[in-house]
Formats: sequence, structure tokens, C-alpha cells
Amino acid sequence: FSRTCSRPINPPAEIDDPEDSKPVEWDDKEKIPDPMAVKPEEWDEEAPKTITDIAATMPADWLEDELDYTKDPEAVKPEDWDDEEDGDWEAPLIENPKCEVGNCGPWSAPQIANPDYKGSWAPPMIDNPNYSGVWSARKIENPAYFEDKTPFASLMSITAIGIEMWTMTKDIMFDNVILTDSKLVADDWAAEGWNKKALKEKLSSSGVGVIDQFLEFAGDYPIIWGILVAAVLVPIVLFYMCCSGGSTGEPAPADDGAEAKKTDKVTPDDVEEEDEEEIPGLEGEEEEAVEEVEEEVEEEEEEEAPVTKRRTRKAD
Repeated sequence: FSRTCSRPINPPAEIDDPEDSKPVEWDDKEKIPDPMAVKPEEWDEEAPKTITDIAATMPADWLEDELDYTKDPEAVKPEDWDDEEDGDWEAPLIENPKCEVGNCGPWSAPQIANPDYKGSWAPPMIDNPNYSGVWSARKIENPAYFEDKTPFASLMSITAIGIEMWTMTKDIMFDNVILTDSKLVADDWAAEGWNKKALKEKLSSSGVGVIDQFLEFAGDYPIIWGILVAAVLVPIVLFYMCCSGGSTGEPAPADDGAEAKKTDKVTPDDVEEEDEEEIPGLEGEEEEAVEEVEEEVEEEEEEEAPVTKRRTRKAD
């Protein structure tokens, strides 16, 4: 890099002498026309390159009277055709079925190469007896010569690159430029920036349908089909699971609180609150009343028991 560039970092030790010039008598032509050559008398520069083949004959199946196109025999004059307004009606022309192999029309003999054709005459080239070789200026020491042992340490950072090219194709654009010796690094770097930018420009370009653009992109990146299927199926599965109440297939339990707000239905919470709000002191009175009722029942049973026995004896 320091020596092979058109302007190397380290200049050459020798340069061409700017005061040296090629001598007038220096002949650098290696070949020259033969000055002793003469055009032959039989050389005809006006002879044509091709001539008609006089030995050729017309093929037996050649139809000179047939035309390449003929009127369509199946064509019918339209019913609404008015000769006065539309002119005389003529059947449309179609390819002549007899001329499928190209054997119709006037026949002419083919052209062949002219054996006497030689073209323009020019004397042959011979070695130049006065050839002096390729001239070059003599070398002298370069007065501006120097040698930088660490040329890259003194270079400034590359902030711009000039690209000169000749092309007839329009809309050529250059993105960022990367200098690397690894193809993998270049591919990864392009995937991060250039590929996305190129896809955006391709999708925004006119004249190509959205479906065609998507199919072309999916052909370059097949993984897009998997992403598309997942994007469609996942919402459908989640919606189905929510609507079916889970995987057991049982309907989701009703919300008693929401139903109570709509219908004023009594809920367990309301019953517990009513029990808690009972008047204090009633529990003791209820127990006493129950005990009195039980005692009265026992007394009645004791009174009825003897009577039953006596009746039984009388019956005996």
C-alpha cells in the first residue's frame, strides 16, 4: 500500500530526469510496412464479398404464385356492414397454410462467398531495421525522497471515499462503505443496515404490487412464513381458550356479585351480616323458652302412659 498506490506514502528513491528527452533519430516502431511490396495485377479491390450461386436451382415444391398471406376463407361479412358507409368489405388476411416452410413467392438464388474477394490491398508488415526499442528517460535521485517507517501511524482517519464510475444505468446509490478482510463481517454489517434500507426502497417503489413485493421478500427470507403463521394462529388459540373457559370444557362460574347488583339477590355475605346485627340478649331468652317447651312435653307423656296401660287391660 505504501509503494503500489499511484501516489505512494513513501516516494520512490529515483525518478525520471525531467530534463531528459527522446532523441529525434530514435525510432520506436517495431514493425513497418514493406516499402518494396507492390500490389499484384490480379488483385481486384472492387470485387464483391458475396456472389449469386449460379449452380442453385429452384426447389420442386416451391410455389411462386402463392403469397405468404391469403384471405380467410371462413370469414363472413358482418350483417351490420354497410357498403355505402363502410366501403367494400374484404376478408381479413391470414398466414397462407401452404407457405408454412417459407416456400412461396418469387424465388431467387442464394448468395455465397466470392472466392475472388480479397478486399483492400495493403503492403505486408516487416521488422523495422532501424528499431531502437522502447525509449524511457534516464533515472536520477529523487531530491524529495524520504522514508516513513510507520506510515499508518501518521495517517488521519478516513472520513470520505471517492468513487468514479461510468454507467448507463440510472438510480445507482451507494450506502456506507466498510473496509474489512472478512466476508462474514461484511454480510452481518450489510444485514444490519443495507438489507433493511434496500427492502424499504423496494416496497416503496412504484410499478410493483404489494403482493408481488411480499412474495419476493418471502422468497429471500423463508422464515417470514413461520412468523406469519404464528401471528395468525396464536390470537385464534387464545381467543378460543378464553371463550371455552379453559381446557376442562366447563363454563366459567357466574359472578354472584354482579348478578346480585342486577337482581337484588341475597348473597351469603348479606346473611352473615344480618346474623351479626342481631339484638344482644335474645340468645339466652330463646334457650329458656326451648327448655320450658321440652319440660311440658315430658309431663304430658308421663300423664298419658298409665291411661294407655289400663285401657289395654280392659280390652283383655
